[in-house]
Amino acid sequence: MRIERAHPRRRRRLAALLAVATLLLAGCGGFRGAYSLNLPGGADLGDDPYKVIVEFEDVLDLVPQSAVRVADVPVGRVDGIELSGWVAKVTILVNGDIELPANADAAIRQSSLLGEKFVELSAPSTGSASGRLADGDTIPIDRTERNVEVEEVLGALSLLLNGGGVAQLQTITRELGLALQGREEALRNTLTQLDTFIGGLDQQKTDIIAALESIDRLAGTLAGQRDTIAVALDTIGPGLDILEQQRTSLVDMLEALARLGEVGTRVIDESKDNAIADLQALQPILSELAAAGSDLPNALDLLFTYPFPRQALNGICIPGPGDGLTRCGDYQNMVATLNLDLATLLENLTGPSGSPSPPPPPEGLPGSSSSPTAPSLPTLPAPGVPCLPGLCTEADR
Repeated sequence: MRIERAHPRRRRRLAALLAVATLLLAGCGGFRGAYSLNLPGGADLGDDPYKVIVEFEDVLDLVPQSAVRVADVPVGRVDGIELSGWVAKVTILVNGDIELPANADAAIRQSSLLGEKFVELSAPSTGSASGRLADGDTIPIDRTERNVEVEEVLGALSLLLNGGGVAQLQTITRELGLALQGREEALRNTLTQLDTFIGGLDQQKTDIIAALESIDRLAGTLAGQRDTIAVALDTIGPGLDILEQQRTSLVDMLEALARLGEVGTRVIDESKDNAIADLQALQPILSELAAAGSDLPNALDLLFTYPFPRQALNGICIPGPGDGLTRCGDYQNMVATLNLDLATLLENLTGPSGSPSPPPPPEGLPGSSSSPTAPSLPTLPAPGVPCLPGLCTEADR
């Protein structure tokens, strides 16, 4: 009797559960519509939440209604997930009072080892925060990431344990001990030198980075001149062919040049003493010319206007009256005073003591106080030089 009474009651319960499930599925659009229900205990979205689209390469087992957190504090929820090509686009709703930078990062995290997945929003990992995340903004795929799944870790561990190198660790350790036995000091020195080398590299880190940046700029410059380099490489080929064809001639030229150098060296060595003697013989002439100073050019200046000084030419060209134009003629007036006193003439010819003396030179001529005098020529030693007939004195002979 008790079983017969319970059986209709059980059937009524099952019918009620089926009816509720049917209503839920029909009213909410199937299994996907169940995710749109607001579950208790979720984040408070406030009165004016804003929507953000986050792009991921892989969303793992993230589902709608999952939490959205900032610094492990719930600030929103996942509203929907859809696939666009090979990119998963996750639509999240964030509390309107939460201010996030426009360049915020997003990641899929896990609350515990076997816990639920959630979306974590954070400040940018590189650079400084800027702007403000607003409704309709998108966090691109280059600013998103995901955690490694436990299944991936276990799979990698199974690959290591099954057919990996764990079984050979004992053999590797034993062989390594045999290889290093008796070489501990050498190994210690090697490690010390390696530590010094790495320390030196660390101290020169800035220089290494600068060198790499310079190489990068050089590579960019070369890439920009790729066409020019290609033309140069195409053009240099025929030039190399010509050099190859003329290789024998170039070798002969270099050998002849080497022989010329040997001959030149021999000539210089054999004529060294004579060249030094010539320079020593030339030294008195150069010394006297240096001592003459400006006397020689002044004497040459007087040579072309003798017996008149060069200033006499200024009297030939005079400015014309009235128009100011300079007119030059071929004559010049000269006033001379002649003293025909016989006593004075005799004194000028014989001198005060009765010995003849040359008359004084006129004003402006060589020998006067107002014009330069030519220096006397130096006496040059000429040892071993024969005298020509009629040109040498008895002293020279």
